Amino acid sequence: MLTEGFNLIQNEASISRLYCLKVKINLQRNGEEQTMRPEIVLFGDSLTEQSFSAGGWGAALADTYSRKADVLVRGYDGYNTRWALILLPHVFSSKQGPVVVTVFFGANDATILGGRLGRLHVPVEEYKDNLKTIVNHLKECYPTSLVVLITPPPVDEEGRKEYARSFDDEEAMEFPERTNEVTGLYATKCLELANEMGLHAIDLWSKLQETEGWQKKFLSDGVHLTPEGNAIVHQELQKVLNETSVSAAKLPLDFPHHSKIDGKCPEKAFQYLSLLSSHYLI
Repeated sequence: MLTEGFNLIQNEASISRLYCLKVKINLQRNGEEQTMRPEIVLFGDSLTEQSFSAGGWGAALADTYSRKADVLVRGYDGYNTRWALILLPHVFSSKQGPVVVTVFFGANDATILGGRLGRLHVPVEEYKDNLKTIVNHLKECYPTSLVVLITPPPVDEEGRKEYARSFDDEEAMEFPERTNEVTGLYATKCLELANEMGLHAIDLWSKLQETEGWQKKFLSDGVHLTPEGNAIVHQELQKVLNETSVSAAKLPLDFPHHSKIDGKCPEKAFQYLSLLSSHYLI
């Protein structure tokens, strides 16, 4: 009977869909509910928190993976890697791991000690160690998850001053809270760690600066991303994911495409669901 059932599955659904359903079918197993789709988690600071705003890179990623994976935003405005460590057991508590996790910190770690935002500062070596702790935690909890590190973007120092002027912030105008040179040191440490741990990484600090006029084209206030800057993040992340088994092109749809559903007998296209449910509940 089981053999006949799987023959039916092969007729009604592709092998790739069958493979994917092993991890995403919605059923209770060992007391834990399984999600219907794989998950992609975006973990970071405000550059991640804002990624679902208009033109955001997270929203673009969700569109790319529509009906294939759920994109979850775990971005925290103002957070550095030191504070991110406190969040780890709370953000990543599910036993069913995401297929991809992006780790996008550093913009706040790189603030100048003693400046207006000095309380956010984390020394560059500690920043690297904290990133390593985050990655090790993810790998321990989810050995098969793909972890992608993203460096902080460059800083438009004049843009930050203009932003401060708009708020009549005299201190910020006189003493820079961030510099592009210092932020570059943090980007370098992020890339070093990726190389040492064999991880994928996106060098956003360098990538944005390849374009003339990057300061205003890609940054809205000297630090945060414009829609064009967000598009670069999405583009670079897609390049990384397209080289892996979790590229959008390789993942199947969660349920059959409408062209595969018989209008007179629609249930037929979904028979594989009940068969798989019975199999995995055994």
